[in-house]
Amino acid sequence: MRVDLFDFDLPADRIALAPASPREAARLLVVAPGQAFADRRVGDLPDVLRAGDALVVNDTRVIAARLEGIRVRGEGAASIEATLIKRLDGSRWRALARPAKKLKVGERIRFGDARESGVCLLGALDAAVEAKGDAGEVTLAFALHGAALEEAIERIGAPPLPPYIASRRAISAADRSDYQTVFAREAGAVAAPTAGLHFTPALLARIEAAGVALHRVTLHVGAGTFLPVKTDDTRDHAMHSEWARLDAATAQALNATRERGGRVVAVGTTVARVLESATDEANVIRPFEGETAIFITPGYRFRAVDALLTNFHLPRSTLFMLVSAFSGLDAMQAAYAHAIAAGYRFYSYGDGCLLFRQPPPQADAASDAF
Repeated sequence: MRVDLFDFDLPADRIALAPASPREAARLLVVAPGQAFADRRVGDLPDVLRAGDALVVNDTRVIAARLEGIRVRGEGAASIEATLIKRLDGSRWRALARPAKKLKVGERIRFGDARESGVCLLGALDAAVEAKGDAGEVTLAFALHGAALEEAIERIGAPPLPPYIASRRAISAADRSDYQTVFAREAGAVAAPTAGLHFTPALLARIEAAGVALHRVTLHVGAGTFLPVKTDDTRDHAMHSEWARLDAATAQALNATRERGGRVVAVGTTVARVLESATDEANVIRPFEGETAIFITPGYRFRAVDALLTNFHLPRSTLFMLVSAFSGLDAMQAAYAHAIAAGYRFYSYGDGCLLFRQPPPQADAASDAF
């Protein structure tokens, strides 16, 4: 498909720079086939979902992936900023460096407190530039390994806020908690699964009291998730891969939910990608662990996800393509136009929408109404 079909204009003042407070006060646009758009709040989810439904969340934890330091070259030094984008092994990461042109293979960068001496003291973390790629990508080999490296990154790094936020305001202390979901426990993401940012323990308690089960999967969100597609045709786009896991107990529980007539509700496009990667041609959800590069565009037949809670996405992004595949391009263009006109807040810290899948032709459409 032509990528320009997924373009739209968004006024700059619709981009949220901070989350709603409390989180569940965010607005929620409900989009269901054959029904008018409904303007709700995330806090209304216990009333919108049904007893017997299963809510599936991503329990990845965002690491403090934004690092600042200096290039060490003899007596000279240059400021370097690196954003970690993909773990390669226990001590090596692929990163986006700025300005990358100041770096050479074999050079050392000292992140954190440049006044410290040594390779890995309390306030500093050293890394060697092992390789350089296109578009500012570098491979960094750190002086620490495993858990010790993770602790050092968390100590000296900052939240990797998306450019459309970080370019408009300074990172604050509040971002460390604001840009982390209440489900976060498996460290490894370099961007938040933003649909999960709307939840609080109190809201989850109300959802579960309404008879909706909660299940967890993991997908470590990469920086490529939010990038616009730069090709003219979706067929020419090389989708990024991300590591994901869905265990056997969760697969069994979700299959049982659907057998009983309950709906699988994915919290975020990351969860949708895990579930669809794990589901076979017979619509059976299987355990899954490994890299997924699934690229969902209109024409894709969803096998596992019945409803999708998600934020409002960037134009020309793979995420807007996914929601257009789920609800139909015309429906999503209309929904986004409604959201813009009604003052909804967009992107990572913005409001959400709850999409109900178009039922297959042989199904009774009324049975899937919310």
